[in-house]
Amino acid sequence: MTTTTITDLEELREAIAARRGGEVEATEAYGELTVVVTPGEIVEYLEHLRTDPALRFTTLIDVTAVDWPDREKRFELVYHLLSMSLNARLRVKAALREDEIAPSIIQVHPCANWYEREVFDMYGILFTGHPDLRRILTDYGFRGYPLRKDFPTTGYVEVRYDEEQKRVVYEPVRLTQEYRMFDFMSPWEGAEYILPGDEKKGRA
Repeated sequence: MTTTTITDLEELREAIAARRGGEVEATEAYGELTVVVTPGEIVEYLEHLRTDPALRFTTLIDVTAVDWPDREKRFELVYHLLSMSLNARLRVKAALREDEIAPSIIQVHPCANWYEREVFDMYGILFTGHPDLRRILTDYGFRGYPLRKDFPTTGYVEVRYDEEQKRVVYEPVRLTQEYRMFDFMSPWEGAEYILPGDEKKGRA
């Protein structure tokens, strides 16, 4: 089998457009071609990229998402693909509203099962047609979606084992101290305040 190497991203864009029979909305980002599709096109588009003998993007590297809270379509689903026959990588994006459900691509790439579960767990994005859409990284009783920009850094609840009750309990987060103030000034400059322990300096 001969391998055709595509090193020019414009050449790859033209190859995809030619096989799709039209223009492709694509940009270059971080040395890879990024193709933008609508949520309804995801399954058919990835199936075409996988099965077309001139492209053969048969390897799904990753599925993730990006949160843009200020946008009308808050989330971007991101699919990273690899074509070993072309020695090329491709990024496919689809924008989603917060209340919009994305189609699962498990029938195209079975390995997307856990990737989609992770996206659901971290961002709260639902996938229609997924056979087992449940949390995969956080606990069963976890509240919220940690990679959303509006998720608090402390979380909502903390988990601990209660010796008296002999079970794991969930409690509201209680900080034992306020967030510390860090001063990143040069160590040769004098602080205008006394750090804990410095009050002992000078005592003999």
